[in-house]
Amino acid sequence: MKIAIVHDYLNQYGGAERVLEVIHQIWPEAPIFTSLIDYQKMEKQGFNFKGKDIRTSFMQKLPFRKSLANSYYLPLYPLAFEKFDLTGFDVVLSVTSFAAKGVITKPETTHICYCCTPTRHLWHSQEYLSHHSHVKGIHKPLLYPILNYLRIWDLVAASRVDYFLTISKAVQRRLKRIYHREAEVIYPPVNLTRFLKLKLLKTDSKKGFFLIVSRLGGHKRVDLAIEAFNRLKLPLKIIGDGPQEKRYRKMAGQNIEILGRLPDERVDYFYQNCLGFIYPQEEDFGITALEAQAAGKPVIAFKKGGALETIIEGQTGIFFEQQTVPDLTAAINQFHRLNFDPEKCRAQARNFSEEKFRQAIKSSVEKLYDQRQRKSG
Repeated sequence: MKIAIVHDYLNQYGGAERVLEVIHQIWPEAPIFTSLIDYQKMEKQGFNFKGKDIRTSFMQKLPFRKSLANSYYLPLYPLAFEKFDLTGFDVVLSVTSFAAKGVITKPETTHICYCCTPTRHLWHSQEYLSHHSHVKGIHKPLLYPILNYLRIWDLVAASRVDYFLTISKAVQRRLKRIYHREAEVIYPPVNLTRFLKLKLLKTDSKKGFFLIVSRLGGHKRVDLAIEAFNRLKLPLKIIGDGPQEKRYRKMAGQNIEILGRLPDERVDYFYQNCLGFIYPQEEDFGITALEAQAAGKPVIAFKKGGALETIIEGQTGIFFEQQTVPDLTAAINQFHRLNFDPEKCRAQARNFSEEKFRQAIKSSVEKLYDQRQRKSG
């Protein structure tokens, strides 16, 4: 089975890129097709290039691609993926939340899409763009016709996929509603190795701090947590960087420390020593909430999306109902009155290991390939 892997872009290192790395471990000989790559940035953030055959599109040669926001190049992504020549591959596996599913394959090729979500900036445009300052003002009206065109193309791209896999039941429902397609849920992998070796610590509530590990983009709602902790005057440490970092630093009181991006061993220290993990955003799955649980720490999470599938209320965390400062502050106050067992938190995280993911996705890809071969044969 000759396989090719397709991914949207490699200019940021997040959950989807971690999934890509684990998938490539299953099929290390598979080339990775992507629109563009920022080698320096990805290497700095910890992406492992060793042994990977990465093939980029014409977008790799565009001027100012590192300094301009992705929104300036949105109309080019469909063309970039449609121009890839995937002749000779038995299986194309796209790992995507945007345009990679739009590749054009031969009739004899089986296209399986591991879809992280239907594209947020297309199908939740108002909500998504309201949190991204680089598309406000004069740029916003210019963007709407482009988004309308891309929504039409996105539906066409989804129709090219033979089989969908996805990351959570929340996204499974969204795929059904937007693309009218069924999808099998295979939960993404969490690198538990680095956390399971950590000693489980019970932190003193009078001395401890709360923790956020997140990209500092608007839709992550770190601003909500900052406002809540400004009000409560409790210690909060925030690890991560992103377009909203300057704004958040101005918002944060003296009890809040924004540490920027840190190496894994430093991140692990903060996971291990925090009181609890703050998760104010709606995520399609949410790997960091599971990393916190793997370190034995409970999570205070917004009650929506993938968190409902990864956190056991009252045992490995608690939820707040509305994305408001009063709701989050009430949850934090409730948290102090509860006791959580670090072993239960860790046991829950074990259900989402890399090994379980590798077994599930390998089995599913082989099964779907055989299924389509029988149909076409």
